[in-house]
Amino acid sequence: MSSRNAYLDEKIYGYLLGNSLREPLVLKKLREETQLMQEGRMQISPDQGQLMAMLVRLIGAVRIAEVGTFTGYSSLAMALALPENGLIVTCDKSRKFTGMAKRYWKEAGVEDKIELRLGGAQKTLEKMLNEGLEGTFDMAFIDADKESYPVYYEQCMQLLRPGGLILIDNVLWYGRPANPEANDADTVAIRKFNKTVYKDKRVDISMLSVGDGLTLALKL
Repeated sequence: MSSRNAYLDEKIYGYLLGNSLREPLVLKKLREETQLMQEGRMQISPDQGQLMAMLVRLIGAVRIAEVGTFTGYSSLAMALALPENGLIVTCDKSRKFTGMAKRYWKEAGVEDKIELRLGGAQKTLEKMLNEGLEGTFDMAFIDADKESYPVYYEQCMQLLRPGGLILIDNVLWYGRPANPEANDADTVAIRKFNKTVYKDKRVDISMLSVGDGLTLALKL
């Protein structure tokens, strides 16, 4: 839940973007429109979007599951990196936010690569598993309600093939999990979840200080 890197000062972050960010115009337009919204801070940072697109290409992803669509920046960034036969199945409860997402998917010419499923993520992922999609996805991105992260993680683990990659957003949560005095529900949930993934021998992991913290979990 950070539209910029939360752990670099403005000058360093500006240098990073100025010397690495190659943001397509359609993504820039979507990011700037989203930032005008009251909820704009929920959007991922552009450098994170670029990293996610690179990871799509690096692992040769064709099928991606996304938990939390918002206005569609992350799904658009990944869809632009997918091959012609690629597909993202993304789920969200908001018609308002996803309506904006669909507008930009169409503008970018990738609407055929993105399947939006409206409704609660847990039920959506459960339905996907019941449809026989277990082990058929190459990559998953989780960016939704923090207290449900453990459920989404386990469901995505089932959907992923061996060698598939899960990306989990907001794992640093503005530094609050590292503060023992911060005990609000979301912080406690993230702190506990991070420890669970750290101990999970089914995956190789790397936690990065990109955006508001991004964990990569490679299914063994």
